[in-house]
Amino acid sequence: MLATLNPAQREAISYLDGPLLVLAGAGSGKTRVIVQKLAYLVEKCGYSPNNVAAITFTNKAANEMRDRVGKLLAAKDAKGMTICTFHALGMQILREDAGLLGYKKQFSIFDTADTGKIISELLGAPDKKDIRLAQSIISNWKSGFISPEQAASMVETEADQRIALLYSRYQETLRAYQAMDFDDLIRLPVDLFKQFPEALLRWQQRLRYLLVDEYQDTNICQYQLMKLLAGPRAALTAVGDDDQSIYAWRGASTANIQNLQTDYPNLKVVKLEQNYRSSQRILQSANLLIKNNTKLFDKNLWSEHGLGDQVRIFAAKDEEHEAESVILRLLAHKFEHRTHFSDYAILYRSNHLSRGFEEQLRAQNVPYTVSGGTSFFEHAEIKDLVAYLRLIANPDDDPAFIRAITTPRRGIGNSTLEKLATYAGTRNISLFEAAFESAMEQQLPARQHEELLTFCKFINRMQERAGKEECTPVLTDLMSAIDYEAWLFDSHEPRQAENKWSNVTDFIGWINRKSAADEKSLLAMTQTIALMNLLESREEETDAVSLSTLHAAKGLEYGHVFMVGVEEGVLPHERSEAPEQIEEERRLMYVGITRAQRSLHISYCIKRRRGKEWQNCEASRFLKELPADDVIFAGAVPAGSAPEVSKDEGMAKLARLKAMLG
Repeated sequence: MLATLNPAQREAISYLDGPLLVLAGAGSGKTRVIVQKLAYLVEKCGYSPNNVAAITFTNKAANEMRDRVGKLLAAKDAKGMTICTFHALGMQILREDAGLLGYKKQFSIFDTADTGKIISELLGAPDKKDIRLAQSIISNWKSGFISPEQAASMVETEADQRIALLYSRYQETLRAYQAMDFDDLIRLPVDLFKQFPEALLRWQQRLRYLLVDEYQDTNICQYQLMKLLAGPRAALTAVGDDDQSIYAWRGASTANIQNLQTDYPNLKVVKLEQNYRSSQRILQSANLLIKNNTKLFDKNLWSEHGLGDQVRIFAAKDEEHEAESVILRLLAHKFEHRTHFSDYAILYRSNHLSRGFEEQLRAQNVPYTVSGGTSFFEHAEIKDLVAYLRLIANPDDDPAFIRAITTPRRGIGNSTLEKLATYAGTRNISLFEAAFESAMEQQLPARQHEELLTFCKFINRMQERAGKEECTPVLTDLMSAIDYEAWLFDSHEPRQAENKWSNVTDFIGWINRKSAADEKSLLAMTQTIALMNLLESREEETDAVSLSTLHAAKGLEYGHVFMVGVEEGVLPHERSEAPEQIEEERRLMYVGITRAQRSLHISYCIKRRRGKEWQNCEASRFLKELPADDVIFAGAVPAGSAPEVSKDEGMAKLARLKAMLG
């Protein structure tokens, strides 16, 4: 099992004498180490698959690990192993034990859009920027395990006091809906384990060995959850790279590496420094750059892929010139090296920088994909159906109730809903519960009241079936009863309706297959759906250039990378002033460099348009930190730098082109 691994990888897999931190450099095979260690624990160490857990940050990473472990172990040995995201694990814990905290089993999970609506109502319909700011601050408070009361005592400005008050009302609203947001899925299990030691002991006995992937991305709350589950035995392997910690803005804390050392004095550290991805010149640039950061542990990545091409730095006159030259150089490189479009990525610090490159790619008829496209769950037709599923799982979910009862319309208008909401508010109960109270009959016209009760009784019948029957017949009857297909074609143009109905059938097919594979009822599937990003499982491999932010590119690799807009005020970002912020921006640059396998091209603009004005730009300070012998300048070449190509290199390139044309 360990024969094909390098010595550091073997040590990381076989070490079981206490807590272990694996510092896995970019491209050093960390997923392989985690997967092999999971198999090793079961095959060689006698662990039951049910007692082993691997926790990561994305469904995509969890799915990949699950597939790879399944291939290493016989299917029966892999079944029962917990391989999931932090949020999915939190949901699993709460699904069993939420009752101890006063929640019912079928609580709702609210996404960003749901929580945005609550915040909008509580603030009195502010603009989207204010909503996003409030969401971000509340999320960071929760991730830092700061309660509404603590937040209120900490804040200093009047604006922050308003958000602290909002935080308290927001939590009360979630509780009234029997709902949780994504941060609650980590925070509440920590609360649960601190309040109920018997629940903690049960979970510690169940999950007897923990592996945590992307450890550098954990926040304080996730660290507490991990530490509680690991317990005094500390059977734990944390795998991460402090040089790739780029999520401080969403609560990730590099201090968690220091916390491991403090909390576990017997912590073993293993460094994975052999890189299987990039040429040596690319790694030398990454190593020299990141040495400018203060670090707990030094790493020096190396590779057996040879020296490789020099890193090319191009100075463009302006953003239009940059986009044009990048695309033309990309196409020339593709022609010369006979590569695929999918071998190329254009990476940038901020989404708005992609526009010019998209225009040029379209002009040249080059296929491309942009990261962070619309999530499958953002489509209105999917949100409609998810509202029904949420309501069946939890009738106290008011946002789901409003969406389901009005889509398709059933003769229940806004005035009926307003009366229902007013009454429910005075009684402090959900809209669904209020519908059944006799007082509502006096407040509504007979027909509206009858329609309301018919809908609610239908939801009750579906709920009864959803807990015990297989998914397929329940979903078939649900779709038939609400006649959603006919409503789509009545409400939209034929082609639009067809696309929407195709999404619906894809979604239903996926639920049926997933529920059968995982042996879950429709009720159990509803909570799973809230955590799934279907886009990840629906992505098809296409031969297209990838456009992506540096954040979204983390964990990916490409044959040839073009990093664009590498200038002061962009990378590092203009809002990065404190030393720790500059260090995070440098790590972001490091992530970009280490995505490249064979060639790396960096560009920046001499001037850039801001509104109607032209502003002069300065090359990023990070470019000065790259090794002079490994970079080559072009465009508006700085004085004293190397010419773009040597005579020998030019002759060799010409010979290759002649050979191809011949």
